[in-house]
Amino acid sequence: MNEVFYREVQHFRQVWVWAILLVITAISWWMAVQQLILGRAFGPNPAPDWAATLIFIVFGILFPLFFIVLTLTLEVRTDGLYYRFFPLHLSFRRIGWEETEEYRPITYSPLREYGGWGIRRGRHGWAYTTGGNRGVLFRLSDGRCLLFGSDDADALAAAVRSASGKRRG
Repeated sequence: MNEVFYREVQHFRQVWVWAILLVITAISWWMAVQQLILGRAFGPNPAPDWAATLIFIVFGILFPLFFIVLTLTLEVRTDGLYYRFFPLHLSFRRIGWEETEEYRPITYSPLREYGGWGIRRGRHGWAYTTGGNRGVLFRLSDGRCLLFGSDDADALAAAVRSASGKRRG
């Protein structure tokens, strides 16, 4: 049986991200109501109705829905670390303990070291983060490094130690 030692589910929680998303969504809804429902041109050079409809669907519905369901899930199991950044990853990806050379909880600067949050490439390799500045950095046997942001990096590292039997590096 593939026992789950630790499970963490993360969402984007930064107020500024949600504020920007709210502004973009509100503008697209306002445009759609003005132009498509009330029949008033939106702006001095309005888009055709088909373009206004497309903008509304993408930025008024799909974009906010994407951020609402965007979830980073980490699971420490008996045979490895499983991660999924849904809906970008539809199924879990696995890093087996046999691939793991070392791991350690770290404090990092998401903007300076990785250019932000999400799935990012930085000087230490790839990062999977949703917020905060703590995570666990894994160095794999092929030389790659992966950082997973965590609300409780020490608990994640302790679960990895319990499941893998390996001391952190």
